Amino acid sequence: MMTLPASPYMQFTREQWAALRDSEPMTLTYEELLTLQGIDHELSIDEVEDIYLPLSRLLSYYVNARTSRQSVLMKFLKQDVQKIPFIIGMAGSVSVGKSTTARVLQALLSRWKENTRVALVTTDGFLHPNAVLEKKGIMLKKGFPQSYDIKSLIKFVTEIKSGAKEVKVPKYSHLIYDVIPDKYEIINQPDILILEGLNVLQSGMDYPGEKPRIFVSDYVDFSIYVDADEDKLEEWYISRFMKFRKGAFTDPKSYFKSFAELSEREAIKTSKAIWREINRKNLRKNIFPTRERANLILHKGESHIVDYVRLRK
Repeated sequence: MMTLPASPYMQFTREQWAALRDSEPMTLTYEELLTLQGIDHELSIDEVEDIYLPLSRLLSYYVNARTSRQSVLMKFLKQDVQKIPFIIGMAGSVSVGKSTTARVLQALLSRWKENTRVALVTTDGFLHPNAVLEKKGIMLKKGFPQSYDIKSLIKFVTEIKSGAKEVKVPKYSHLIYDVIPDKYEIINQPDILILEGLNVLQSGMDYPGEKPRIFVSDYVDFSIYVDADEDKLEEWYISRFMKFRKGAFTDPKSYFKSFAELSEREAIKTSKAIWREINRKNLRKNIFPTRERANLILHKGESHIVDYVRLRK
């Protein structure tokens, strides 16, 4: 373990972090891993054993500590213990592999003990509908802070942390690239909620027009930022775009169906332009500045493999 100069973080090499797995059992099969990985993210047994099992072990300590504090508080107040979900926030750039990380954690944490319920919610459902974005003239800012219904997102996490038995989450379709009207997922008091999205760690300064007094991060018990160098993120974005071009984009219902008709050269040029004009700008201005708010940073190198981990002291 390395203590960074004048830093609130401790840094671990991959080998040092892997050693912290201790006796945490491997509960996923190779076949299950295949269902969890992303379109451009092959997930190995080694990656789960070296990175995610130690993280699962660490999170178990955090969850148990929070549960104990809650029990002590309720005992002091002479009230019955309420079931309040432990919220894990997951942030990072487009194409970094947040969704894969979130799915792996959900699978591992749900196997801690019998009946452990782990819900996974992305903030995509809290984007304003395309019609609203078009009316505001910010369709090309989709994913930027101003494209989210931040009041609804904060209302959601507030209800979760208030112990509400049923909380609605708007459904989002990546196929039509829009929120699905009047369609919701119901979250029923899970033990753990993983909240994944670009904006999980953003604060009030990121929403000057809304001026929220509380932020999503105020309700997060443990936060993770999935990190990678910019050149890798661009490479992974283009690779993913090219695979979607031969897959999901060919669906007649796809919002991006016109991209499927591009030549390979045109597709590469288009994906680079989208990355540099939209996603890279959002990364630099809004996403990357939130990294140092995270409790834990997973840094990825070649092939989405985590090469070091930083943990807040």
